[in-house]
Amino acid sequence: MGKIAFVFPGQGSQTVGMGKDLADKHSEVMEYFSKADKRLNVPLSNLIFAGPKEELTITYNTQPALLTTSIAILDYFSKSGVKADFVAGHSLGEYSALVAAGVLSFEDGVYAVRKRGEFMENAVPNGEGSMAAVLGLDREPLAAVAKEISESGFPVSLANLNCPGQIVISGSREGVERASVKAKEAGAKRVLPLDVSGPFHSTLMKPAANELLAVLDGIEMKDSSIPAVVNVTAEPVSVASEIKDKLIEQLYSPVLWEDSVVKMIDLGVDTFIEIGPGKVLSGLIKKINKIVKTYAVSDEESAQAVIEALKEDNL
Repeated sequence: MGKIAFVFPGQGSQTVGMGKDLADKHSEVMEYFSKADKRLNVPLSNLIFAGPKEELTITYNTQPALLTTSIAILDYFSKSGVKADFVAGHSLGEYSALVAAGVLSFEDGVYAVRKRGEFMENAVPNGEGSMAAVLGLDREPLAAVAKEISESGFPVSLANLNCPGQIVISGSREGVERASVKAKEAGAKRVLPLDVSGPFHSTLMKPAANELLAVLDGIEMKDSSIPAVVNVTAEPVSVASEIKDKLIEQLYSPVLWEDSVVKMIDLGVDTFIEIGPGKVLSGLIKKINKIVKTYAVSDEESAQAVIEALKEDNL
């Protein structure tokens, strides 16, 4: 009998109107959006349901918006009785996974990622950091490029190891530009600059990590009820203190997504269910392993379709 993993998307999956159809029909789903508004003391639900998109895309809005939507969708979907053997999330999505595993309460999770977004936004002055997606180059040659550029005084590092042939680099604007040129010389097919507000998952995020530690120290964290495969090590973790350490490290360390998926497959997972808006993670998982089953639950229709498909698979 194969195992199931619930996976949760990160920044970039947000869309105006996400979660609205479920919230309109189900009061218990709407309750999550109301709780988020109350905890943050801002009309977050209005921003999620109606936009404007430019405001929803600001990091400190995107992060609590995605967590709220993902957990609201999870609450609706879990009434079907489908249970996960593992949870994981991409960057910000790791917090959704930890709420799902009972490590953080929903309200504390929303508050923590709001603060995380603020700290990330403020860690590096606007325009001084950037990120780019490097396509068609393996991690070893790209890591060598990043090391060479960083050692010449322009910090740049591997930020997201998403799937074979897709790695995001992050760092100083100059570092990313220089590494982009070198990556092409080393054989990268394409390098795409990303529209982000800062150099996430690079060493430039260390000031934000110190501030985040103070926030997490003030929040109750419990041992997880389901093992969480964390970004920093791609290993399952259940102990609260260790999870907290990994959340701090995650801000300035690479997101080992490909390794995390491979690890879960090694541990017997053959079904991945992406919970939240979009299908970004499902797409990455298919590129990592074509044999495993991937499903995405983002609204009522997709939830019902997944429940039917799982019944047919006798899961």
